[in-house]
Amino acid sequence: MAKNKLMYVCDQCGYESVQWIGKCPSCNAWNSFKEIRVAPVSSKKNTVSIASSFQGNTSSVKPLLSVKAAQQQRIDTGDSELNRVLGGGIVPGSLVLLGGDPGIGKSTLLLQLVLRLKQMKVLYVSGEESENQIKLRADRLRETNPDLNSENCYVLCETSLEKIYEHAQQMQPELVVVDSVQAISSEEGDAFPGSPSQVRACTVSLLRFAKDSGIPVFLVGHITKDGSLAGPKILEHIVDTVLQFEGDRQHFYRVLRSLKNRFGSTDELGIYEMREGGLTVVSNPSEMLLNRDNAGMSGVSVASAIEGARSLLIETQALVSTAAYGTPQRSATGFDTRRLNMLLAVLEKRVFFKLAQKDVFLNIAGGLRVSDTAIDLSVIAAILSSNADFPVPESTCMAGEVGLSGEIRPVTHIAQRIAEAERQGFKRFVLPKNNMRTLDTKRVKIELIPVSNVKEALKSLFGGE
Repeated sequence: MAKNKLMYVCDQCGYESVQWIGKCPSCNAWNSFKEIRVAPVSSKKNTVSIASSFQGNTSSVKPLLSVKAAQQQRIDTGDSELNRVLGGGIVPGSLVLLGGDPGIGKSTLLLQLVLRLKQMKVLYVSGEESENQIKLRADRLRETNPDLNSENCYVLCETSLEKIYEHAQQMQPELVVVDSVQAISSEEGDAFPGSPSQVRACTVSLLRFAKDSGIPVFLVGHITKDGSLAGPKILEHIVDTVLQFEGDRQHFYRVLRSLKNRFGSTDELGIYEMREGGLTVVSNPSEMLLNRDNAGMSGVSVASAIEGARSLLIETQALVSTAAYGTPQRSATGFDTRRLNMLLAVLEKRVFFKLAQKDVFLNIAGGLRVSDTAIDLSVIAAILSSNADFPVPESTCMAGEVGLSGEIRPVTHIAQRIAEAERQGFKRFVLPKNNMRTLDTKRVKIELIPVSNVKEALKSLFGGE
């Protein structure tokens, strides 16, 4: 009888080796190799043969020019934000991986999805919860949204991948949800559920099942302490789409991002509000994120950021105080701390503001995490406003990237940013001077203040020389 073969896989990049290595030669990560067991090919009916038993297209070699490109009809989820992130809906035969922190609302989001698809037969597989727990959550969702009353949703509490395929053969679903992939195990792997070998084997098998049958499959995945998906990094390479559900559990807002999408753009994001009755789509996020009661308060400024294909107005809050313990602290929530340190260095070197002996705390209101560099101007405005204890002028919005020499660099989608500020009732907009070249000012009703460097920007906001 053939023995299982031992392999070592890097959980950061998926690099394989026949022996354990301290440092990965591919991604240079240390102590990232995990042991997996590769089971020998068995003559018995396994998950591959079961998954392939569904009717699908047989493989054959064809010239590329003879292949007819057929436009696939996407499945409307009934959720505008989820449709946006997926690129227009669910693609038949796709494998979608949804990750996020524990308790962030992954299961709630998918349960709302399957209850909304009334015309489709859905198989909801749970390896972590009982039927009673799922029923209680569904009843709670229906209390606030009576439309979530699909009679074609079937629940299966099972952890064996082979038994899941057997039930799928009998039921013939049109959509499958597996919660979660770390709780499912296959006979092909000898390790315990959740191990790298089991996660990899189950994901590969589910991918074959989705492609052969044309049935879309949603997987829920756990994440590690640093926020990356648990299991080998190759798990992200196997699936078609990777969605990240994030947000602070102390806040109501949740953000759905696309980290990988073979059928659409990865620049889109969806915004939800977590309520007692489930997740609610936020149609106007700028209005929800702005606080209109901060007039006359220092350390607060409003930035226009682009997240995906939409413009958001967000509040940047800063607090500057004298370092009480000698060593100044630098802390940022929702913003890159390294970029914060760079902006502080620019203020020290180019504008001669002495902040080296002061604590600086930065917060993006609403629990969002913003990566758009166009909020740099808002960050330094909030910092200097808090340092001088002088408020930023009311009804002023801004966008601009700060360079190392103190220049204000142009940003993208400036017309869209200005239009959003106008829609929210702002009167003034501070923007890079270079953006004025391509901007049609005749259509702009808001007062535009072009600036070329940090000194000009601060003078326009706070006056002085």
